Amino acid sequence: MMNLETSAERIKADIEVVSNCTATPGKGATRLPFTPDAREAAEHIKQMMEDVGLSNIHEDAIGNVVGVLEGENPHEKAIMIGSHYDTVINGGNFDGFAGIAAAFEVCRFLRDNNIKLRRNLVVTAFNGEEGIRFCGYLGSQAMAGQINLDNLHSLKDADGITAYDAMKAYGLTPEKIDEAMRTLDNVGTFIEMHIEQGAVLYERGIDIGLVECIVGMERYMITVRGRADHAGTTPMDMRLDSVEAAARVIAKIPGFARETGNAVATVGIVKVTPCAANVVAKEVQFSIDVRSSDKTRIDEITDKIFAELEETSAATGTSYETDKQISIEPLQLCEPIIGAMQEICESRGYSGLRMNSGAGHDAAIIGNLCNAAMLFVPSVDGRSHSPAEWSEYRDIAKAADVMYQLVLKLQ
Repeated sequence: MMNLETSAERIKADIEVVSNCTATPGKGATRLPFTPDAREAAEHIKQMMEDVGLSNIHEDAIGNVVGVLEGENPHEKAIMIGSHYDTVINGGNFDGFAGIAAAFEVCRFLRDNNIKLRRNLVVTAFNGEEGIRFCGYLGSQAMAGQINLDNLHSLKDADGITAYDAMKAYGLTPEKIDEAMRTLDNVGTFIEMHIEQGAVLYERGIDIGLVECIVGMERYMITVRGRADHAGTTPMDMRLDSVEAAARVIAKIPGFARETGNAVATVGIVKVTPCAANVVAKEVQFSIDVRSSDKTRIDEITDKIFAELEETSAATGTSYETDKQISIEPLQLCEPIIGAMQEICESRGYSGLRMNSGAGHDAAIIGNLCNAAMLFVPSVDGRSHSPAEWSEYRDIAKAADVMYQLVLKLQ
C-alpha cells in the first residue's frame, strides 16, 4: 500500500499553495474566473504540472489548464483526470482543487513506481465550474463545444462585464473558443475526485463515495413586474405589487419539490426594486434551482412553478418573464468503472458507498462525451461553500490511491 502519510503531506502542500490565491484572505477562498486570483492559481498549477512530470502544459481558450503525461501509445484514447480551480465567494480550499491535487498525486505515484502508461494521462484544471461570475460550467462546457463566441458576448457578470471582455483582459483569445474542444478529441475516460459537500460519508465513517449519478439541474431567473406606488397612499385593491406576486409563488416552490419527491428546489436570490420601505416594489427578480436524478421530476416541478406564475400574475395584475440559465440532464456514470472502483476499495481496505451527487460537477458535462466516473471523499460535518469547509488530507490520499489503481486498470 502507498505511504498515505507521505501522500497526505504532498497533497496538503499543493492545496495550501493555491489556498493563498484568493480575493478574501482570512475569509475563505474567493477565486472567480478571469481575475488576478485565478491567474495566480493558474500559474501555480502550471508549475505543479511541470513538477510532477507533465508535458504539453497549456491554457486553452477558456482558461482550463491542461497537461499531459505521455504514454507509450498516444494514439489510443486517453484517460483524463482533474477537477476545477475556481471557487464560490468566501468558499473553502477543498472544493475543486482537492481533485486537482489528487490528480497530481496519481502522477507522482506513477513517477515513483517508474510506470509509463500505455495511453496518455491528461490532467485538467477546469475554469469557471461554479457559475458564480458567469452562469454555467464555462470550462467543461467550452471543452464540450457548448459555448460559442456569441455566448461569450451575451454572458455578463454582476458588474455588466461580458465574458468576452473578461477573457480578453485575462490574456485569452475568445475568438479561439472552438479550440477548447480539441482536448477531448482523443479522450475516452474522465475521472473526477471531489469532496462530498454533504455529511453522509463523514457521519457514517465511510472512506470513499462511489458516485452512480450526478443529478440534473434547471436554473431560471424570474422577473416579476408590477408598478411602483406610494406605500401609504395606495389602497391595497389598487396595487400592482410585484413582491406580493413573487412571494405567493416562492412560498409554494419548496412544497412542489416535497410533493414530487426525489428532488430539491431552491430560491437562492431575491432582488427587489427599488427596495425601499415606503414604496410598493415595481419589480422582483428571483432565482429557481431545481435538481433531481430523474428528469421527469424536474419537468414536473418547473411545470407547476410556471403554472403558479401564470395564475398569480393574472390574479395580481402583474407580469413576468423567465430566463433559463442552466439546463443539464441527469448523468448516469459508467457502471463498469464504478464496479472497478468498488473492487479497488475492497482490495485496499477502504470502505466505499455507492451514492448520488446532489451537486453539479464538470463530470456531468464531460460524461456526455466519454465514459465518466466520480469518487467522493468525506467533508467534515458536511460543510462546504464556506471557510469552514474541510476534508482530511489522508482521506484525499486514499482517493488518490484508488484513482491510481483505477488508471492502472484502465490503461
